[in-house]
Amino acid sequence: MRLLNRTAGRLSRHRRGPLAGLVVLLMGLLLSGSLYAAFSPAQADTQPSETEQVAKGKELFLASCSFCHGKNGEGIPTVREGYQVGPSLVGVGAAAVDFQVGTGRMPMVRPSQQAPRKPVVFSQEEIDALAAYVASLGPGPAIPDESDYSIEGLSEEEREEAISRGGQIFLTNCTACHNFNGAGGAMPRGGYAPDLHDVDGRYIYEALLTGPQQMPNFSNGNLTPEEKRDVIAYLYSIRETPEYAGFSLGGLGPVSEGLYAWIVGIGGLVVAAVWIASHTTRSKKTKVNA
Repeated sequence: MRLLNRTAGRLSRHRRGPLAGLVVLLMGLLLSGSLYAAFSPAQADTQPSETEQVAKGKELFLASCSFCHGKNGEGIPTVREGYQVGPSLVGVGAAAVDFQVGTGRMPMVRPSQQAPRKPVVFSQEEIDALAAYVASLGPGPAIPDESDYSIEGLSEEEREEAISRGGQIFLTNCTACHNFNGAGGAMPRGGYAPDLHDVDGRYIYEALLTGPQQMPNFSNGNLTPEEKRDVIAYLYSIRETPEYAGFSLGGLGPVSEGLYAWIVGIGGLVVAAVWIASHTTRSKKTKVNA
């Protein structure tokens, strides 16, 4: 017991020494560093640096995209002047890559007038790498953040105002191609405006920003980020609105409604009139014998 008291006394004296605080601090730092080294490397390894991401994107680009767009994204012209196998990607930005590859439009199966939406070939990690590489070729629109196209966090009154503004913008700029209901429609030279009913808001925003294929681009100078968000809010509101008029007829508006009225309505009346005329009782004249 006396021995234990002596040992405790020695420790107590050392604890009051000038170096005790420094030793405790070093031990705390050593313990913290050990715990960080044990748990953080697995998370750090999953986040490649920008240089590594660009390098990976270049490998994917050379293997999957360079045949049409060139080894440096400069585009490949055809023998016909003014035509290209694949356009230049210098300056299109990461948003264009995320839209085209993220919706499965690229890589194309074969050259055609318009790239249709298909199942996605690359993973999101590979798409991000391709976007990083193309972005390194020249400045262009970046991939939008979710806060850019989401109306989460707005009050109910602010949401209604955003939907109203978006509807006005959409009806003014987009209905000529996409229809007032966002159902899409035919375009000149074999093209078409796609149906927007099941398109994610991220890709709608990127399409507005980059103008894929026959679509004009609406830069932030033409439509502000808030106005683009409002358009997306309007399109989302259409999806949630039930059809009150019975058959929607594809949501194509007066064209399909008029066609239905002429073929089914007036056509049905003509058929009914012919049937009635053919089955009407007619008087028969009999000859009177003299």
